[in-house]
Amino acid sequence: MYDLIVIGGGPGGYEAAIHAGKMGKKVALVEKQWIGGTCLNVGCIPAKTFLRSSRLFRECGEAAAYGVRVGTPVFDMTAVVERKNHIVATLTKGVQGLLKRAGVEVITGHARLVARNTIEVGDTRYEAANLLLATGSRPAVPPIPGIQSEFTLDSNSVFELQQVPKSIAIVGGGYIGLEFACFFQEIGASVQVFEMLPDIAAGADGEISARMLRILTKKGIEFHLAAKVLRIEGHTLHFAAQDGTQSSVEAEYILNSTGRRANVEDLGLEKVGIDFTAKGVKTSEQGKTNVPGIWACGDVTGRRMLAHAATREGIVAVNNMFDVKDAVRYNALPAVVYTHPEMAMVGHTEEELKTAGIRYKKSLVPMAVAGRYLVEHEDGTGVVKVLCGAEFGEILGVHAIGDASSEFIIAAAMMVETEMSATHASQLVFPHPTVSEALREAIAAIN
Repeated sequence: MYDLIVIGGGPGGYEAAIHAGKMGKKVALVEKQWIGGTCLNVGCIPAKTFLRSSRLFRECGEAAAYGVRVGTPVFDMTAVVERKNHIVATLTKGVQGLLKRAGVEVITGHARLVARNTIEVGDTRYEAANLLLATGSRPAVPPIPGIQSEFTLDSNSVFELQQVPKSIAIVGGGYIGLEFACFFQEIGASVQVFEMLPDIAAGADGEISARMLRILTKKGIEFHLAAKVLRIEGHTLHFAAQDGTQSSVEAEYILNSTGRRANVEDLGLEKVGIDFTAKGVKTSEQGKTNVPGIWACGDVTGRRMLAHAATREGIVAVNNMFDVKDAVRYNALPAVVYTHPEMAMVGHTEEELKTAGIRYKKSLVPMAVAGRYLVEHEDGTGVVKVLCGAEFGEILGVHAIGDASSEFIIAAAMMVETEMSATHASQLVFPHPTVSEALREAIAAIN
C-alpha cells in the first residue's frame, strides 16, 4: 500500500511525487510515455529552444545597428532540432534523478482506476491511500475537414521539422499559435494566422492584446481575425472572413494550434464516480475531486493549462492530503507568451474589472523608460500597464509587452497576491539598470 500514487509524469505529477517523497511518504508515479510530460518533451522547453534560435538568427540581421558586422546567417533547422533533443534528454535525466533521490518508484504503463484507492497498470494492481490524477492534455483537434492531413502539423509534430518551410498557415491565434508565428516569421517563412475570435491571445488584457497585434503585424505576420477555417485540402486552407466572404490560401505547411484538450479518456473515471467533463476533472482550490482520496492537478483539470500552474496545484494537493493546509491563489498566477517581444501578465484585466464593477485606476508607460531596455532594444515598443483599486490602491493586475517581462512578472505576482498597494510598492528598490524599472515607473505613475 502506497501513501500516494501519481498518474502522469508531467510537471504537476513529478513535482507532486517528489514533494511527497521528501515528506517521507511511500510514493509511486505511473507514466506511460514521457517523464517530464508535454512541457518538457513537446511543449514549453522545445518551443523556447526553437525561439532562442530564431531570436539569435533575427539578431544577427539586426547586429549592424549595435555596431557589429556579421556575414549572412544561415538557419540550420536540423541542428536546431538536434539541440532541442539534447536539451530535452538532459532535463529528462535530471527529473529522473530527482525522482530517484526522493525515493519515488516509477512505473511504466497506462493506469486505470478500478476502485477509489486502486489502479491497474497492465495486469498488475496497485493500492494507495491517495491517488493524484496528473494525466495532462494533448493538442485539440477541431472538427475541420482535412485537419489531420499529411501537410498539417500540430504542436507536437512541428518540433520534428527538418527544414525551414517557405510558408505556413497557423490555425489559432492563442499563446501557442503566436509563439510559432514569431518563430517561423523570424527564420524567413511567410506566416498567416487564422483566429476565429476578433482578438489574439484570448484572455489577455484587451489593450495589451491590441498592441501586440500591431507589433506582430508590423513584423510581417498576416492575421485573419474573426475567421472560420472551413476545410483543408492538401496545401490549401479554405476559410470564411468576418463578412462571410470565402477565400483560400496556399501554404507549404498548416499548423493546428487551436489549444489543448484534457486527457480524461480511458482512465476509469466513470467507474469510481469522479465528476468530470470533456474539459477536465473538477477540483477545489485544494486539488480535491468529489471522491475522497482522489485528487487532480494540471491540464487534466482544465483550469489553467500552464506548467507552473500544474506544479503549484500538485504541491497544494499533496500538502492537503497529508494535513498541511494550502490552496492555489489563481488570481495571482502569472502567464507569459514567449513571442518576440514577450507578453507577461498577472491578475485582473481591465475588462474583468469593468465587468465586475470594480472601480480602478490605471497607468500605461513605455518600456523605454528603463535605460536597460533602450540599451538592449534598438526599436523596442514595449509597455507596462498597472491596474489598482481606486479606493485603497491595491495592485489588481500587471500586464506587459517587452523582452525580459517574463523575468520580472514574478515581482508583480507577489504584489497581486499580497494585495500590496501602489504606494507601498513604489517604496521598493529596483536594481538599476534593469528592465524591471519599467514596472517601478508604471507603479509610480498610478500615484
